[in-house]
Amino acid sequence: MAAGPQSPSEYIQHHLTFFQKPLGEGGFWSINVDSVLTSILLGVIGLGFLWWVVRGATAGVPGRRQAFVEFLIGFVDDQVKGIFHHGDRNRFIAPLALTVFVWVVLMNAMDFLPADLVALVTHSFAPHGFRVVPTADVNTTFALALTVWLLMIGFSIAVKGAGGWVHELFCAPFGKNPLLWLFNVLFNLVEYVSKPLSHSLRLFGNMYAGEILFLLLWMWAAHSALNSDYLAGWITSVFLGVLWAIFHILIVLLQAYIFMMLTVVYLSMAHEHH
Repeated sequence: MAAGPQSPSEYIQHHLTFFQKPLGEGGFWSINVDSVLTSILLGVIGLGFLWWVVRGATAGVPGRRQAFVEFLIGFVDDQVKGIFHHGDRNRFIAPLALTVFVWVVLMNAMDFLPADLVALVTHSFAPHGFRVVPTADVNTTFALALTVWLLMIGFSIAVKGAGGWVHELFCAPFGKNPLLWLFNVLFNLVEYVSKPLSHSLRLFGNMYAGEILFLLLWMWAAHSALNSDYLAGWITSVFLGVLWAIFHILIVLLQAYIFMMLTVVYLSMAHEHH
């Protein structure tokens, strides 16, 4: 294995650099191939597993896989039931919530893979770094949030009609007086812009920060192990790394849960009339 970058900043950059495919001039016209491929693979694995278990489900005593999937479906359905009260939730909202939760959990959980072991596999085709945590890429979280945002607008127009949606945009929440139209539009624009921003940046910030902390803690341990005078630093960094790994398990699940709940909340709000 070739020697990696020596300084901490170079080491982190090496592991967090995107594997990009340029499509045109400038950095904007490029695809983060690592995030796209990993996201698609995890989506196929997650949804394929659910399909496989449901396809083989029996009415008798369920096995462990079936019991796990039934518990997962029941848990998500209970959460949706408490928020969405605008029709048949099982037609689209609950399946969407289940898909979002499972997919985001799997993408977040890639952070548990050791960065150096991943680099051994990906170095041959991505020598400058391959990101295996799609949700630590802001492009992935923005894509998910913007998809939910478009669904929110689509449901709002479908429920209220195009005229009703435009009327609400200009006449809520301050009133129908034409003098208030500008204030209503500005208020609603702030709300429309803030939803995908907060939805995406919350997930990205937590996963990206967690990845940085993992790298820093284990770099501290590796550096201390090479210097006998720093035994205390090695013990401390390993101890903190293990504690952070345990805590990070909760973050992986919690962030997926929050992203799912906000998805349901936004789609529920789209059905409400003001």
